[in-house]
Amino acid sequence: QVQLVESGGGLVQPGGSLRLSCAASGSTRRFTSMAWYRQAPGKQRDLVAVIDSIGGTHYADSVKGRFTISRDTVKNTMYLQMNSLNPEDTAIYYCNIAFNLDVYWGQGTQVTVSS
Repeated sequence: QVQLVESGGGLVQPGGSLRLSCAASGSTRRFTSMAWYRQAPGKQRDLVAVIDSIGGTHYADSVKGRFTISRDTVKNTMYLQMNSLNPEDTAIYYCNIAFNLDVYWGQGTQVTVSS
């Protein structure tokens, strides 16, 4: 069993930055990928960024050059550094961890970009 807890969301002005964290507990050694998704009101949940077990990364076009995904293997924590935020980035951000047969999700953290 794996538990994921996100933190770091909040209210930020356009152009600002936030860093989200996703702390994982449980048996995570054999994961295949970890990812951030987001869901805006009335919209589907979309992939934001993913990092695989050897550190390879992939980003949605809308966040390339502004967001950076990373992972601290000692702390068993994944991060999403978000810069140059704009109102279109407002959403609930979820982290997930995937194994060969299972996927686990965190509870989400709200990010609101507004002046």
